[in-house]
Amino acid sequence: MAQTISATAGAPTLEVRNLQTHFFTRAGVVKAVDGVSFTVGRGKVLGLVGESGSGKTVTGFSILGLVDAPGRIVGGEILFHGQNLAKLKEEEMRRLRGNRIAMIFQDPMMTLNPVLRVDTQMIETVLAHEKVSKETARQRARDTLGMVGIPSPDERLKSYPHQFSGGMRQRVAIAIALLHRPELIVADEPTTALDVTIQAQILAEVQKLCSQTGTAMIWVTHDLSVVAGLADDIAVMYAGRVVERGAVAEVLDKPLHPYTAGLIGSVPSRNKRGEPLRQIPGMTPSLLSLPPGCAFRTRCPRAAEACLQEPPLGEILPGRETRCFRPYLPAGEAAA
Repeated sequence: MAQTISATAGAPTLEVRNLQTHFFTRAGVVKAVDGVSFTVGRGKVLGLVGESGSGKTVTGFSILGLVDAPGRIVGGEILFHGQNLAKLKEEEMRRLRGNRIAMIFQDPMMTLNPVLRVDTQMIETVLAHEKVSKETARQRARDTLGMVGIPSPDERLKSYPHQFSGGMRQRVAIAIALLHRPELIVADEPTTALDVTIQAQILAEVQKLCSQTGTAMIWVTHDLSVVAGLADDIAVMYAGRVVERGAVAEVLDKPLHPYTAGLIGSVPSRNKRGEPLRQIPGMTPSLLSLPPGCAFRTRCPRAAEACLQEPPLGEILPGRETRCFRPYLPAGEAAA
């Protein structure tokens, strides 16, 4: 039962092992997530990075049991404090979802009901999981709005979502996710639509939350600059698989996989003035018809005959894993 899940000293909050989420369409089977593994410790932030279509959002939805037909989890384990979420019944998942595990969506209107006042939505969220008075629930809603930087929270509680700006709506959505001080938050690019000033404020609040409460977080994004300042570890996804994993500073400073190096190199600020922007050639392959061997092979500057075989995800350097036969190794380093 979901209620039996409890924290174990030293154990990661979340451990994903060989997760496989496939979509069964008329055109064929789309392997949106194909053998993804990672862990997130208490109070840590994992950046899940990749292009559109890499499978990072489906990974987040799989953790919360939000994958709709024709998609379903066909293999692997999602261990939340050791309990496999993939095996829980919907009723058990509902008790966890929004309570001990929360999700922040990219579009706040996926969270907010446009015809209900904010106080109604936030109070109902509290009462759905806890038997407290309505006044206690209101006070918690007010405090949480203040925590995410919404001014005059008492007045704003009485507002409808359409009376907020886009940035304020996203803050309300984040506040709803934080109401129960969850042990795990999956954030799907929640600051993409916000201006950089508001984004910086929310990122600072998220970091403070994780460090003070021990909340583990998976931050799904394509923005490497956000991950650089927020995450402790990073997992880079391509075509439904993790191609590189490690501490964020090490991966961004000295990437091993050619795809990671291409992502970092294509950031405009890393190009010299007057030079053409660097880019990864070609397009992400269709998940319906991936090329044999390494999925990145057709776009990779280091591709060789060995890449016609599927490379495993292995530890190349201490604490550094990559899925590549010909990784970029720092000078003087030898593969493990």
